[in-house]
Amino acid sequence: MSQSSKSPEPSAPAPTSADVARRAGVSRATVSYVLNNTEAVRISEPTRRKVREAAEELGYVPHAAARSLRAGRTRIVLMPTPHVPIGPLYSTFLDELQWALRRLDYTVVQYGSLGLSGDEAVRAWAELRPVAVMSLGEITLSARNVATLRRAGARAVITMGPTAVPGAHALVMDQQQIGARAAAHLVERGRRRIGVVVPREAGLELFSAPRLAGARGVAGAEVEALPMAYSEESAAELAARWRGLRLDAAFAYNDEYAMLLMRALLDEGLRVPEEVAVIGADDLLIGRLLRPRLSTVRIEIPTGDHLASLVDHAVREPSEATERHDLMTAEAVRREST
Repeated sequence: MSQSSKSPEPSAPAPTSADVARRAGVSRATVSYVLNNTEAVRISEPTRRKVREAAEELGYVPHAAARSLRAGRTRIVLMPTPHVPIGPLYSTFLDELQWALRRLDYTVVQYGSLGLSGDEAVRAWAELRPVAVMSLGEITLSARNVATLRRAGARAVITMGPTAVPGAHALVMDQQQIGARAAAHLVERGRRRIGVVVPREAGLELFSAPRLAGARGVAGAEVEALPMAYSEESAAELAARWRGLRLDAAFAYNDEYAMLLMRALLDEGLRVPEEVAVIGADDLLIGRLLRPRLSTVRIEIPTGDHLASLVDHAVREPSEATERHDLMTAEAVRREST
């Protein structure tokens, strides 16, 4: 016997800006001005509040595509998702940046570009017609790529990383400075033979290579690169052959790798810092809870609000002239492990 099924009830039509205007007792133009945060028209705060409350009561959501057509551009800031583990410091920084951009009425879109080349990724990004693109640097961009994005409507292309890209604004994080500060601290503590941990994880060379170069540039430091994966097994393998390496100190890329290595060295019977001084980077809280407490390189990065204002300025006042902003300062912090 067949069983009849009841047809679903037709959904109610989506509320429109005219519905919001009727509920708030204002014109549709006023609704548009308020919900689009138009600054050129002065509207009292009580009226703004009335419109927002009416929109919320009705469940009204502005049509992003229609708004973009009226404005001639979207409010999308596209951020390619990182392909590599970037650690708590940078994760917090990126979260702050996204919140700050949202407060400025931008829509932040994270785009997964894993497996795409520079040209392929840029074509995919351009399809969304972002008003700005912020690239962390995992995908190597060229001047041609920047031009493609600008032709698609991007008023600003911004790169964050160790190097600048022609035609793009550069927010430069000098990773060499971190390695230099770590190695200089160890040399000041009387250590000369320094092992620098280079993560085996693919993609981290964007950060690890310049940190290694910075350490090698410090006078008095004899530096040896030590590949190590982020695992207890890899750290134990390195610690097991440490005595044969005849190294008296380690700069372990960041605090997380430093904690792994220090634990393995202690398990191997090596005394920290008497036989091996260990320093990391990022100044994570957990490093201060270890015994011995972990020395580190503290990294100062601008707030998300500051960076969001730079993005907003680049969007509002686009220019062929690009700007470079150095985003980072670093200082060594001595604790018990050195």
